[in-house]
Amino acid sequence: MTNEDLRNLDLLSMFHYIVGGLTALFSCMPFIHVFIGVAMVTGKFAENSNNSGPPEAWFGWLFIVIGALCILLGWSLAACMIIAGRKLKARKGMTFCMIVAGIECMMIPFGTVLGVFTLIVLNKESVKGLFAQSPPSDAFRFSDV
Repeated sequence: MTNEDLRNLDLLSMFHYIVGGLTALFSCMPFIHVFIGVAMVTGKFAENSNNSGPPEAWFGWLFIVIGALCILLGWSLAACMIIAGRKLKARKGMTFCMIVAGIECMMIPFGTVLGVFTLIVLNKESVKGLFAQSPPSDAFRFSDV
């Protein structure tokens, strides 16, 4: 256990908060698709166009469902990143942090860098010792999140 390991974990925790917040922000972009889908379903496009009629309703619903799923997936990933940042700060949940870091590696460019550095730091023996020092909890508590 060195001061460098503690500092690295604190920095990783802070960067997980930042990248989690950015992920939540950018996950709001599919709201555009949801709004377009709602406009298609309600017929708002037919009022302003010279086409023969409104687009099919199923096409609007496709925009709504896929947009909503993308938003839900992005917000869930952002929540997991923020929870991982909190767990890194508390030196708990090493397996959860490693799984989230692996998923972050798919998010080019910031998530990849953060995920790789997190995996490197968490695989050090001295850092594993820091996580082993914290007592395991018997049950999930919302205060741990």
